[in-house]
Amino acid sequence: MKTVAVIVQDGAEPFGLGSICEVWGEPYHPEDDNPVFDFRVCTPRPGRVRGRAGFDLHVDAGLEATLDADLVCFSPKYEFLDHDPLVLDVARAAFERGAIIYAHCSAAFMLAEAGLLDGRECTTHWRYGDRLARMYPRAIVRPEVLYVQDGNILTGAGSAAGIDASLHLMRQTFGAKVAASTARRIVVPPHRDGGQAQFVRTPMGQTECDTLSPLLAWAVDHLDEQLSVERLAAQAHMSPRTFARRFRDETGTTPLQWLTTQRLHLAEEMLENSTLAVEQIATRVGFGNAATLRHHFTAARGTTPQQYRKTFGTIQPVEVGA
Repeated sequence: MKTVAVIVQDGAEPFGLGSICEVWGEPYHPEDDNPVFDFRVCTPRPGRVRGRAGFDLHVDAGLEATLDADLVCFSPKYEFLDHDPLVLDVARAAFERGAIIYAHCSAAFMLAEAGLLDGRECTTHWRYGDRLARMYPRAIVRPEVLYVQDGNILTGAGSAAGIDASLHLMRQTFGAKVAASTARRIVVPPHRDGGQAQFVRTPMGQTECDTLSPLLAWAVDHLDEQLSVERLAAQAHMSPRTFARRFRDETGTTPLQWLTTQRLHLAEEMLENSTLAVEQIATRVGFGNAATLRHHFTAARGTTPQQYRKTFGTIQPVEVGA
């Protein structure tokens, strides 16, 4: 890989462009002995490119800068559903000649519009994952991850995940040592654990139902107890069979799934706002032990409870004797 071209358009998102420049547009640093690329920023209509954050860009190069690029990057823009036919043509042409294609954040919609994500795994910012899947049902959208590479197409999630995706490609192409050196210069970890799921704020579920609302509110206050279907049905003054049917009709899920979700919500809050041990949290939210909490938490959030607390915890533990 020698030549890298980045396409920017009106409404350019500065962080998206910057995350690409930080990895691929750096000059030579003797202390790192880093690879240097023929790095080009280009646009469909050279000249002034409107920015989204109070300043504009001046870009001299047109889309011809992509014709021999080994890596063609598509930087996100504000109006990400407004597709320029010239850019779509460049994406298709780059794919056909075998270049590596990287779309950051909402730029994945452009690749989908060009037909390049049909039958491929991809991702985008977690806010837009459902929309991408609805608009382009032939794309295999994985909104829970930070980046996805499928063949010669790489898609990254929002904002800082642009660095993660570029470091992945740097690691794949030049090895772990070069990627680690690049990450150290940017002052980020060379690889982040987990995925987008850990960054999605998941508020406590709504308990407004036709008849079960009082029961659900009661259950939220008793999550640390054994809440079997039989006990919940008795609390609601129904037979277990009637209760299970009514529960699915009103909540769209099963009692076990609903309880697991509520327990995960509470565990998140306690990991963020307390210094309780994971084992204690597991008991207080009703999972019983840390292993069960880890199992459900990792499956739902893509990270462990300990790592979640490290990332989002608001209270620093006080060391005894400090």
